[in-house]
Amino acid sequence: MSAGSRLVVGQIRGFHGLAGTVRVESLTDRPEDRFVVGRSLFVEGEERELTIVAADRDTVGWRMRFAEVADRTAAELLRDVYLEAVVEPGEELPRGEYYWHDVIGSKVTDVDGAALGEVVDIYRAGGAEVLLVRGPAGELDIPVVRSIVRIFAPKRGEIVVDRAALGLDEYAAADGAEPDDDDEAAGHDAGVDPA
Repeated sequence: MSAGSRLVVGQIRGFHGLAGTVRVESLTDRPEDRFVVGRSLFVEGEERELTIVAADRDTVGWRMRFAEVADRTAAELLRDVYLEAVVEPGEELPRGEYYWHDVIGSKVTDVDGAALGEVVDIYRAGGAEVLLVRGPAGELDIPVVRSIVRIFAPKRGEIVVDRAALGLDEYAAADGAEPDDDDEAAGHDAGVDPA
């Protein structure tokens, strides 16, 4: 992502009081940099700018007020809106890190090359990102952890996972299907790390 592009960094989830304060779910790893008084955010897909005049962490995310949102009625119009920030020069990600939108659309296979599907969404659970994958194997939630993900190369559109570590062979056996010898051996490829 280049400087000047916009990136989703939060979503307005609710309200606090009558003065236009909103509750924002952080969708960024750097909320302390993105949610600073004086900084501008944009309504996703629009040119409408929202200038932060107050931003405080609370137990469920962030409470924010914007100069352009005078009261609760104006805040209610922003419910479920995604907020974007402009990527500044020097904010490019280091090697091996990716924005979620760069990962969505990647093909997912097992270590034997069998297609499991395509990444259609990503969410956080605890400290890990989880890929929502849809395809021939159905809908799968795949945590991005080394014990499961063997190759992680979204720039190439390639994600390879250990089918056995996901427990897919167990489900196939429970349905009456026997895993073949190749599936049983898939879990032994410990030499490949996510790239």
